[in-house]
Amino acid sequence: MAFAATVLTLYPEMFPGPLGVSLAGRALGEGTWSLDTVQIRDFATDKHRSVDDTPAGGGAGMVLKPDVLAAAVDRVADGRPILALTPRGAPLSQQRVRELAAGEGVILLCGRFEGFDERIFEARSIEPVSIGDYVLSGGELGAMVILDACVRLLPGVMGAASSGEEESFEAGLLEYPHYTRPVTWEGRTIPEVLRSGDHAKIAAWRHARAIEDTRLRRPDLIERHGGASQAPPSGAQREDRASKK
Repeated sequence: MAFAATVLTLYPEMFPGPLGVSLAGRALGEGTWSLDTVQIRDFATDKHRSVDDTPAGGGAGMVLKPDVLAAAVDRVADGRPILALTPRGAPLSQQRVRELAAGEGVILLCGRFEGFDERIFEARSIEPVSIGDYVLSGGELGAMVILDACVRLLPGVMGAASSGEEESFEAGLLEYPHYTRPVTWEGRTIPEVLRSGDHAKIAAWRHARAIEDTRLRRPDLIERHGGASQAPPSGAQREDRASKK
């Protein structure tokens, strides 16, 4: 069964956008996943097709109306997880992406203006999600981020099943640095260990660099995944698994 994605948005013309090219686009064309968009404004009930109103208590901007949002959500709700893109949501993680990609699909609700009337989260089973500590004009780009992250994990999309095993965040660490030819460029040479052919040493070097770079750039990951830095190199993990078969 194809991974089914539905996006509730005020700007359906933004899709598929970048999801129509490269890995995601090819998988979309092959039917590995499907993408439907729903215009939230279609569920407005007044002659002006209003989807927002002024914030209770005063303040700048406009707030998306709960009755319109609920009508749109109810139209497509079918048991798939429903995620709302909002800076007030929980940070998206690779673990959550893997859980979504392993399911039947996802419904994404894109915020605009000052955001959602909070009652929509009380009245419906909707998970608020944020893709980072910054504010965008709307949730559409965040929805694309989530879908791209999920689609690349679907079977066959990346090719080799192990393609995503050593990527950043998979073991609570940033990924190790990469190099390719030419061996020497502007006086800088690829580390000797990577040219040694010794797979055990290469795996150990990569793991050490992953820990070092994570401590330097993302110490929060080290704190969040306390034992991550003690895990054996992922290359060594694969070799150990292979030896047990």
